[in-house]
Amino acid sequence: MTKVRQDAWSHEDDLLLAETVLRHIREGSTQLNAFEEVGDQLNRTSAACGFRWNAEVRNKYHDAIELAKRQRKEKKRAAASQERQPVLSAADSAESDRNLPQPVPVTTEMETAQETLTLKSVIQYLQQFNEDYHASSQAQKSLEQMEQENEQLRYQVRDLESQLTQTSQKLKAVQEDYQVFMQIMDKARKMTVFDKQQDSSEAPAFRMDKNGNLEQVADSSSHQ
Repeated sequence: MTKVRQDAWSHEDDLLLAETVLRHIREGSTQLNAFEEVGDQLNRTSAACGFRWNAEVRNKYHDAIELAKRQRKEKKRAAASQERQPVLSAADSAESDRNLPQPVPVTTEMETAQETLTLKSVIQYLQQFNEDYHASSQAQKSLEQMEQENEQLRYQVRDLESQLTQTSQKLKAVQEDYQVFMQIMDKARKMTVFDKQQDSSEAPAFRMDKNGNLEQVADSSSHQ
């Protein structure tokens, strides 16, 4: 199943990451193995664990990392010493019994063990360097991608702000036009009422007399 976890790292997650990486350092393992182990436990990718370690957690455990490296070296020395112990015992037995064949000189065995140990150290150092470089490259790519996304978001925000400003200006213009229109309509209504009042007061009334002639009827209001 694809790991798609996107939530933030908690303090417990950082602590688990640090303890796992330190344990792998002490045991002579690689950080990549540690990232994969933590990723399986937290449902995150090993790249995400590596980015978190290099960006946030590693600086907080500088002394612990140095201590773990010293413990790894001491463990290697102890293992090498145990490997050399049978050779020393054989050398002691050879010196006590002159009839036995002469054993291989101890110095030669020690030099071979030292050369093997040095080669292992070089291989582990190169593996560790490769992992750190890979994690750093992934972190750099992630950072560049985030910067590009942030730049696009800034462009979108500026575009939306410009659109909002234009919309506000248009709304203000519509409101002003509406106010002018309402004033014109109010003036027109008042003028219509005034004209009606004048027409009703000035229009004369007529009636026909008994001879068939029209005569103007006096306004009843004037008689009053």
